[in-house]
Amino acid sequence: MNEDTTTNLDTPDALDAAPVVNGVKTEPNLNMVMDIPITLSLELGHTRMSVRELLQLTQGSVVKLDRPGGDPLDILVNGCLVARGEVVVINERFGVRITDIVSPEERIRRLR
Repeated sequence: MNEDTTTNLDTPDALDAAPVVNGVKTEPNLNMVMDIPITLSLELGHTRMSVRELLQLTQGSVVKLDRPGGDPLDILVNGCLVARGEVVVINERFGVRITDIVSPEERIRRLR
């Protein structure tokens, strides 16, 4: 069976395009992927240091990051930026409030 599922990723609507099977557009079935595990991570910033500097860190050491305080956190899914947010505390636990969703165009641009 020959199925044509070609999608042009250079177009902004590529993520919204319905798959084509035997020349007929089909609706995507998201139920097939709902139980696939993903890793969601939050990123405060980055820094570079030598192994010597790393080994000199002790309790109370401060590591300066490349991002100014107050900037939004990056929210990553499997290492890909999908949103930005801010830290919140709920019942003595940290959480994140999503403040901005990264557009499909920006996500595709970052893949290149």
